[in-house]
Amino acid sequence: MWCSTLGYLVTLILSLLAAPLAAEAQPLANVPRIGWLGGTSPAVNPAVLEAFRHGLREHGWIEGQNIVIEYRWAEGRFERLPDLAAELVRLPVDILVPVASDPAIRAAQHATSTIPIVMAASSDPVGTGFVASLARPGGNITGVSGLVPEVAGKRLQLLKDVVPHAARVAVLWNTTHAGKGLEWHETQVAAHVLGVTLQAVEVRGPDDFAPALAALTTERPDALITLAEPLTIMHRRQIADFALTHRLPMMSQLKEFAEAGGLMTYGTSLPGLFQRAAYYVDRILKGAKPADLPVEQPTKF
Repeated sequence: MWCSTLGYLVTLILSLLAAPLAAEAQPLANVPRIGWLGGTSPAVNPAVLEAFRHGLREHGWIEGQNIVIEYRWAEGRFERLPDLAAELVRLPVDILVPVASDPAIRAAQHATSTIPIVMAASSDPVGTGFVASLARPGGNITGVSGLVPEVAGKRLQLLKDVVPHAARVAVLWNTTHAGKGLEWHETQVAAHVLGVTLQAVEVRGPDDFAPALAALTTERPDALITLAEPLTIMHRRQIADFALTHRLPMMSQLKEFAEAGGLMTYGTSLPGLFQRAAYYVDRILKGAKPADLPVEQPTKF
């Protein structure tokens, strides 16, 4: 009888000790889950992810404590984005944050019409059909616009101010990126006004950069503009090294291109956009609907 009583007491004590552990572990399983849909890899631009995490912390969300981030990376193979987006939807996640600009937003849009999508740095969210309007998005997508096409002309103007003799300017851009087509058009409009001849240098994948850049040595331009998006961001050092070697003044949108060796950049802060995207995540997790959250445009360049 004594042994039976002792066994009961041991079982009771162990169950009491285990109960607090289970109570502590349980909340993590029920916390909100964010789906991070990255087009490149974590090493390409770690400042973007850290800025997003910082933005979450500003609103009281701590990764691993009261929020979980599920990461999926396409590693530069953007054709994988639809499958990765569908995988995140199946988990499921509470909010999708597409990171590879328009291709990732498009993949997320096709993957779900119900899970909220918070975009950052979309080239033209209205023109690409992601939202009905900036003031009233109207669907499950909202976030921050990169305001890219509108500043393309200003970028060419600044390059012309710094390099007055530039009569022929090469524009290196990814033709598979829908938003870059808008930016190319705006650059053409500005070139007409400034009396500059543009030379299109098109890339579609990683293997296109070497031959595309080599072609510039044959018909040498006076300057180079690189339209920033995930593919060119991944290869920014290769582009900058070419520009430095051939003493070719290079302009782009993101400061990361100047840090890689380009001459100058003009545009918004990519980390800043993702830090602001965390605000939208916070609002949605607290009950706001994406359709009612106006899309913001950057004010600092």
